[in-house]
Amino acid sequence: MSSPHRIRSFRFWTTLAASAGMWTLATGIAGGRLQDPAQPTFRTGANYVRVDVFPTANGRPVADLAADDFEILEDNAPQKIDAFEHVAIRGGGPQPDGVQPNTLAESREQLQNGRSRVFVIFLDINQVEASASGKVRQPLINALNQLIAPDDLVAIMTPLMTTRDLSFTRWTDATEGFIRKYWDWGQRDRATGADPREEDYKQCYPGMKTGKEGCGDDRGVADKMIARRREKQTMDALQGLTDYLQTAREERKAVLVISDGWLLYRPDDALRARTDCAPPKPKITMDPRTGKVTTKEPERPPAPTRSDVLCETDRLQLAAIDNRARMQDLQSQANRANVSFYPIDPRGLPATDVDLGAPRTGLPARGQAAVPTPAADSGMLRARQESLRDLAAATDGLALTASNDLDAGFRRVVADLSSYYLLSYYSTGKPDGKFHSIRVRVKRPGIQVRARRGFLAPSGDDAAQGNRTAGSNLPPGVAPSLAPVPSALTTLGTVARETRVRFATVAGWKPGNVATVWAVGELGAGEEWRSGASVEVVLADKTGQAITSAREQMAAGQRGFRVAIPVTDATQADYSVQIRVVPVTPLAGSKEPVSETLSVALPAAGLSSGSLVVRRGPTTANRDTPAADLRFRRSEQIRIEVPDLVTESPSARLLDRNGHLLAVPVAAAVRTDADGSRWVTAQVSLAPLTSGDYLIELTRQPNAEPTLVAFRIVP
Repeated sequence: MSSPHRIRSFRFWTTLAASAGMWTLATGIAGGRLQDPAQPTFRTGANYVRVDVFPTANGRPVADLAADDFEILEDNAPQKIDAFEHVAIRGGGPQPDGVQPNTLAESREQLQNGRSRVFVIFLDINQVEASASGKVRQPLINALNQLIAPDDLVAIMTPLMTTRDLSFTRWTDATEGFIRKYWDWGQRDRATGADPREEDYKQCYPGMKTGKEGCGDDRGVADKMIARRREKQTMDALQGLTDYLQTAREERKAVLVISDGWLLYRPDDALRARTDCAPPKPKITMDPRTGKVTTKEPERPPAPTRSDVLCETDRLQLAAIDNRARMQDLQSQANRANVSFYPIDPRGLPATDVDLGAPRTGLPARGQAAVPTPAADSGMLRARQESLRDLAAATDGLALTASNDLDAGFRRVVADLSSYYLLSYYSTGKPDGKFHSIRVRVKRPGIQVRARRGFLAPSGDDAAQGNRTAGSNLPPGVAPSLAPVPSALTTLGTVARETRVRFATVAGWKPGNVATVWAVGELGAGEEWRSGASVEVVLADKTGQAITSAREQMAAGQRGFRVAIPVTDATQADYSVQIRVVPVTPLAGSKEPVSETLSVALPAAGLSSGSLVVRRGPTTANRDTPAADLRFRRSEQIRIEVPDLVTESPSARLLDRNGHLLAVPVAAAVRTDADGSRWVTAQVSLAPLTSGDYLIELTRQPNAEPTLVAFRIVP
C-alpha cells in the first residue's frame, strides 16, 4: 500500500509540467549518466571568438571600462579585440512582448540569441529540506523579478529530469506563480520520496540485526544507499545539464543551484562487503533409519526476486562511486562550456547538518550512534558548504552560504549578472581540435576579472571536411572565387548605423516577358511604428516622371514590406524608385515621414539585378518577413531570393568573411509565387555560427556567375 505522502510526491512531480505549462519531468530515471542525444555543435567560423567578461571592484561591477582597458591572451598569445560592447541589463521590467516559445524546439532555437541571457534554476530536491525550500521561495522570486529582463530565458530543472525535458521560457507571472504554488519541494527530510527504488532498498535491507556479529547485518545499508543514490542523481543531472548548455549556445550560461550541498561520497568498502552469511558447512550426522553416517543437505534459500537482484546490483555500484572526482570533472566541464554556477544554501545559517527528526531505516549501523556526535555533524555541515563554495569559485560564480539574509545574497547575484562586457576577436590559434585557454586582464588596478576560461577549437580535419561538404553541391567546373568577396562585404559598411527604415530594390522579369521592380523596406525599432504604417512606392523614369505606383498598408506589429511594381515602359535601362513610409499614429513631436529615392537598373530580358532578403525567427513570430537590415541573430534563418526564369536546380554555399567554405548546409530551390514570379532561393539556419560577417553564394545556372550576398551576425 502506497503512503499518502508518496502518492502526493508522485502527483507533484508528474503534474509539475502541466501546472507550469512549460516543463515536463521524467521520474523513472535509471542509474546511468543523463545524456542528451544531440551531438556537440560545430562552431563554424570558429576563429572568431566571443568572450563575456565580468569585472568587479570590491564586489561591485565596474561599468566605465573601454576597449583599451582590456587585454586578451589565448594560450598566452595576445589577441586583437575586434568588437567591444558593454551590456547593462535592468530586470524587473514589463512582461515580455516577444514571442513565447511554445515547444521544446522553439525554446532551444531562442537560446541562440546572444543578447538574451540564459538562466537555469536547479532545484536539488533530494538535498533540501521541505522547510528550507519554503524559506527560499520569496527571496528567490524577489531576486528573479529584479534579475530577469524581458528577453532573458529561464528554465527549471531537478535531478529527476533529463535535458530532453528542459524547456526555456520568458519570465512571466505564470512562471512566478508556478514557483509560489510548489513551495515545499524539498525531499531530504521526508520518510518517503518520489523515487520507488528507495522503497525497494528499504524492503531489501530493513536494518534489523540478525545472526552473528557481521553476518546478515544490514543495519544502515538502506540509508547509505539512498543518500548515495540521491547525490549521484544530482551529479548526473548537473553533468548532463552542462553538456547540453555547451552545445546549446556559446555565450555565458548561469545555473542557480538551490541545495544544502553535498558530502561527495567516496568508495565505501564496508558497503561493498557482503551483508548475508555464507552457507553453513554440511554437518556429519547418522541417519536414524539406516544407522549410517550421512551429511544432511542444508535448506536452500528461496530464489532471489528481481527486486533483490536490483538491490544487490545497486549496492555494489553505489559503494564504488567517487563523487569527489566527479565534482572536479564537472568544474572542468563547466569551464569548457562557459557555464557559471551560483549555489545557494536555502537553510541560511544552519546550526546542524542532520535533522534530529530525520527518518531512518531500521537500527543504526554497527559502531554508529543514532544521533551523530557534534564533531561528526559539524564535519558534514562544513563539507556540504565547501562543496558549494568550491563549485562557485571554480566556475566564476558566487556561492550564498552561511547567511540568514538570503535577500542580500541574491542582490549580489543580481548585480553580478546585470553588467558585463562582450569582447570578440579573431583567434590567431590553429584549428587543432584542442582546448585553447583564454585569459582576460584589465589594465586598471584593483579590478578582479571573471571570464570564460577557453574554447574548444575545431580540428583541421573537421575544417577540411567542412570545406569539402560545403562545396560538394557546386556544379562541375565551378571553382571558388574570392575576388568578389571584398566588394560584397562593402554592403555591410552602414549596417551599424541605426535608421528609421531600411530599403532595398531588385529588378527582374516574370514569365511572359513582364519586367518588374520589387521594393522592400524594414522598419526600425522605434515606437512610431507600433500602430503600423502606410507605404507608397512610385516608379519613375530617369527624368523623374512617374510611370506607375503602388500602395501597401502595414498592420500593427508588421516589420517588413515588399511591393511589386510592373514596368509598363520597359524601353529604358535606368529608373528610380521613390518610397514614402508614414506611421499610422505619429507620436507627439515625431519627425517627418520617411522618404527615400533609390536607383535601379533594368537588366536585359531574362536576367535580374540584385537580390532580396527574408528573415525568419522569434522576432518575426517564426514567419517569413522581408528584410533590408543585413544584421541577423543566431536564432534566425536568412533566405536570399533572386528573380529568375531558370528551371534548373541551383546550388548554394556559405562562406566566411575571408571567402572560405563553411560546413553549414544551404538549401537552394526554385519557387513560383501566385503572381507568376519565379525566384531562385538559398536559405540557411544561423544557429551553428558565431558572431561575424558571412556570405551566401548562390549559383543559379551551371558555369554562371554566382550571386554573393553578405550579412552580419550580431549578439
